[in-house]
Amino acid sequence: MNDELGAAFLRHLAQTSPVPLGLRIERAEGVWLHGAQGQRYLDFISGIGVAALGHGHRAVLAAIERQASRYLHVMVYGEYILEVQVELARRLAQLLPDPIEQIYFTNSGAEAIEGALKTARKFTGRAGFVAFEGAYHGDTTGAMALAGNPAFRDPFGPLPGPVLHLPYGEESALAAIDENVAAVIIEPVQAEAGVRIPSVQFMRALSERCREAGALLVFDEVLTGLGRTGRLFALEHFGVTPDLIVLAKALGGGLPLGAFCGRPQLLEVLAHDPPLGHITTFGGHPLSCAAGLAALEVIVGEGLAARATAMGGMLKERLSALAGGPLVAVRGIGMLLGLEFATAELTNRFVRDCIAHGVITNWTLNAECVARLAPPLILAPDEAAFALDVIAQAVGRL
Repeated sequence: MNDELGAAFLRHLAQTSPVPLGLRIERAEGVWLHGAQGQRYLDFISGIGVAALGHGHRAVLAAIERQASRYLHVMVYGEYILEVQVELARRLAQLLPDPIEQIYFTNSGAEAIEGALKTARKFTGRAGFVAFEGAYHGDTTGAMALAGNPAFRDPFGPLPGPVLHLPYGEESALAAIDENVAAVIIEPVQAEAGVRIPSVQFMRALSERCREAGALLVFDEVLTGLGRTGRLFALEHFGVTPDLIVLAKALGGGLPLGAFCGRPQLLEVLAHDPPLGHITTFGGHPLSCAAGLAALEVIVGEGLAARATAMGGMLKERLSALAGGPLVAVRGIGMLLGLEFATAELTNRFVRDCIAHGVITNWTLNAECVARLAPPLILAPDEAAFALDVIAQAVGRL
């Protein structure tokens, strides 16, 4: 970053790490990012799960253009009847399991988590929450209190609570959920913890324990929702319907959009005593809703969840053949995969080697030995072949 723009980036943008990647992207199209000097990178993380349809999908861009020609922001969420907002909520309600039929739109996943926490406290009259070791739910103070990695919580404490953290996937620990718990918040697959996939038995036992204790069950599907795991919603793998579902990332079709979704009897508590007790200025922005509705129709209409199962299965099989030596294990569900290496240093070298050779992978926050792959759901066979070749060579150089 020795040029003027790189220097301004470091000086004027608050940094999120001591050594940012610093890739300069000039344009993006499909699964590819194009650099300032002619470099080309296969985006094998979909912008951390946002670009499920890749970049610049025609249906999404057309929807943005149509909505931009009508109006942008006109009023805070929930006061005016905005057609595109209503249509996206209605379509989501059709696709989500009964009795979930109401949507509260937000700007992001973390904001949606905050809304779910407020809803749970007001509905139950209880204060406590249960989350899980290895969890990641966002970086606002409420969401961070749920985080399963003390290294991210402790520097910002004391955080809201009380929050009890249980071991992820251990059925014997669920007895700790009692009458003091307003809600249990869980990711159906823990991506930042290294793509950890719980058993069906555990998830069903969790649902039953929440019912017994009178605690709400909240599924954080910010990353796993909208086809990523091979089902439209990851909850479908377990036969469990939570009380609240949190969505974001791919929901906005590339624009900022989150949501928490539940049955009317739950969400109505936010509308009274006091009224306007939970509001957002930009949540459900018309432009984001237009992009999100277009993206959702493509995901459903083109069967991209089923495609994720087929393509993800092929990727997992090919990558598993590389295991042994520095690559210890490969885990995956749909097009969400984790590559576990013997050490954190090897993981770091692998990620940087892949990027240097044109495939963007990334680390996971709570599992330093795991690299995550989450390519766009539109990934073509020849693009997959290119990525697999780069990955195989990177593993071979470790």
